[in-house]
Amino acid sequence: MRRLVPAPLSSLALWIAWLMLNGTLAPGHLVLGAVLALALPPLLAPYTRPQPRLRRPGAIVRLAFVVLHDIIRSNIEVARLILGPEARIRPGFVRVPLALTEPQAIATLAGIITMTPGTLSCAVAPDRSYLLVHALDLDDPDRLVADIKARYERALLEIFA
Repeated sequence: MRRLVPAPLSSLALWIAWLMLNGTLAPGHLVLGAVLALALPPLLAPYTRPQPRLRRPGAIVRLAFVVLHDIIRSNIEVARLILGPEARIRPGFVRVPLALTEPQAIATLAGIITMTPGTLSCAVAPDRSYLLVHALDLDDPDRLVADIKARYERALLEIFA
């Protein structure tokens, strides 16, 4: 069975997407969607990266709660900043050295930083040694780097280990 359908979840998702996009359950679309859903995953496999294995589901849940908490807290801090005197805002850039090596883990970290109000991931070094982050209020660059590494990167190292 695995030879016939090497990527069953991808095939199922493609088939359902095909049917939803066409908005019909006509027999021709059922068959054509199934043919495409079975043919595309093996044809595209050489162009995809192997997915990293995620470990420690508890760490994923803890990280999700930390990120949710930080998003709520940052929204309040950003609101205070933009409603207060403009002179109090000290924007700036900081380089966050990366211990992460998996591209998916680095992308996840960059996404978390961007989702948190007041910070934005701007670039990843070509050698993946650091992440360039812009902060709306950068009073202590070392503390921002330490917070990112302690709150997010440590959990991602555990998850993507």
